Amino acid sequence: MATYRELHGKAVKTVTTNPSDDAAEGQIWFNSTDNTFKSVVSLEAWSSASPLLTARERATGTGNAVNAALCSGGHTGTAQTGATEEFNGSGWSTSGSLGTTRYMMGGSTNAPQTAVWVAGGATPPGGVTNATEEYDGSTWTASNNLNLGRMFLAGAGTEPAGVVAGGNPGPDYTTAVEEYNGSSWTSVTVLPSKRSYLAGFGVQTAAIFAGGSTTPPANPNKTNTAFEYDGTNWTSTPTLPVSGTDFDGTGTTAVGLVFAGNPDQTNKTINWDGSTFALSPATLANSFRHRAGGGTGSNALASGGTPPVSSASEEYNKSSTVITAGAFSSGPNISGTARRGLNCGGIGTITAGLMFGGTDASTAKNETEEYNGSSWTGSGNYPISVQNVGGTGTQTAAIGFGGSPGSGNTATAADYDGSSWTAITSMPTTTWQPVGTGTAAAALSSGGAYPGSTSTTQTLEWDNSSWTAGGSLTTARRYFSGFGSQTDSVAPGGFGSPNAMISATEEYNGSSWTTVNSMVATIRSQTCGAESSSSAGINATGTLNGSSSTNKSFIYNGTTWQTNPSMATDRVESAGIGDSTTLMVATGITPWPSPGALVSTTEQFTAGTTAVNVKTLTQS
Repeated sequence: MATYRELHGKAVKTVTTNPSDDAAEGQIWFNSTDNTFKSVVSLEAWSSASPLLTARERATGTGNAVNAALCSGGHTGTAQTGATEEFNGSGWSTSGSLGTTRYMMGGSTNAPQTAVWVAGGATPPGGVTNATEEYDGSTWTASNNLNLGRMFLAGAGTEPAGVVAGGNPGPDYTTAVEEYNGSSWTSVTVLPSKRSYLAGFGVQTAAIFAGGSTTPPANPNKTNTAFEYDGTNWTSTPTLPVSGTDFDGTGTTAVGLVFAGNPDQTNKTINWDGSTFALSPATLANSFRHRAGGGTGSNALASGGTPPVSSASEEYNKSSTVITAGAFSSGPNISGTARRGLNCGGIGTITAGLMFGGTDASTAKNETEEYNGSSWTGSGNYPISVQNVGGTGTQTAAIGFGGSPGSGNTATAADYDGSSWTAITSMPTTTWQPVGTGTAAAALSSGGAYPGSTSTTQTLEWDNSSWTAGGSLTTARRYFSGFGSQTDSVAPGGFGSPNAMISATEEYNGSSWTTVNSMVATIRSQTCGAESSSSAGINATGTLNGSSSTNKSFIYNGTTWQTNPSMATDRVESAGIGDSTTLMVATGITPWPSPGALVSTTEQFTAGTTAVNVKTLTQS
């Protein structure tokens, strides 16, 4: 019998710690700490990803990498949309809209995010289009039209070397195939048979088009056949293991992926290895049809879909790396009174947090609670009962200021030393809902309201002994959750005056505020957030356009906002502690505005992780 050294050219190593990179895939080693033989093996699975900003179905997904994918067009359930969103591997952000709003388009499946085309599609009521548009990373520009307008066509390739096949120009399906050279379309060798609702992947000279329907109506005539295109001719490939329509396709003719078909293949994944199709053990969590794809044959993205029309996204990985997606999970209940009015009164880290003040909807509270990473414990009371109080710092060195005792506003301020509060110099003005950033010794108070509910542009700097006026906000606002330091702070969203919602984000440089990119999706206020730097902040929960509570969260990367995994429960005026990778959202009221109930529950966000898939080898 051949030895391991003879087979692989190396001996079995003895280590005390397992390798941490996927270069060890297929190797065997002896872990002397565990007293076991181990190896790294490949696996494949779908995991939850951050949701789209706009829920939609029948959108077109493009981009040849998951961390540079694009979702454009589609149907929201009530109307077609031209909305375009970019995915950077962790969240979605808005970009330029299509010039022609439509859905059921073909697109360049193997192109980078900054050089994409889409063509054709449906333009209700009852119409199809031959319009082509190119995307340069920010805007769409009209190009020359397809020779044949149609919907439910499939695309493949790059820009400037694309191909589309099949589709439905109405009322019957077509065999038409066209190639794109970056400026115009040319009709080329047709498909061997009529086809619509099919999937495509690959490049112009090496593409595969699979599944779909052979003749109307679609699903009764679904098929499992597939064809390969070499730039000139068509060849039949081995069939898919299942028949279906509306599959998405990603990858190349060497390593491809087909997934999320219709009507009964919505959670199926099919691998293409260059010669055959085979069902994957990896299934999608959401059984949606009409999803948008993107990525490669080993790392793909599935977004949106129906029913119902969804914003959900999932990521597929086939590698020796285990990917754990970022997500919210249930945390321990607070120990004190369930309350609201805390969106500015939560500070500290996920293992050393602090929450104080709030209201039980009828009475302001002076309760203080500390969080140690596993449980909440009551601590010294704040000097006065107050809601919507500002605060910043750490669990052992915090500052609180302003707020409302229940009627009117207060200027009271206090320091916390880890066990008790001590009154300090009051703010120069009574302020409700001021937002605190920085440290207890170098704090920044921005925005809020005085008198009554009139939002303010006021900015105050605290130097551990007195308050000094800083540069005013560009836009008066309250009910937002900021993050950063006294000289580098961020103020996103909130309520203006009297109650106008604000989407703009402002950044403070220690002397003045500058308006930067707006928040994504919906204008949001009454959020909670976590103390972090100006280049990595997080906002969660709050209200959508002032009309309803939400469970959504968003990440700021120092330049733009992007989507983040959602919570299980929507709520407003909660406390937030932690940072952009580990946020805890505590208590609050749900749902809002009515009937609304105060909750003692918490949820904790943990950012995604990656690790090699180390397996213990056993005899069986």
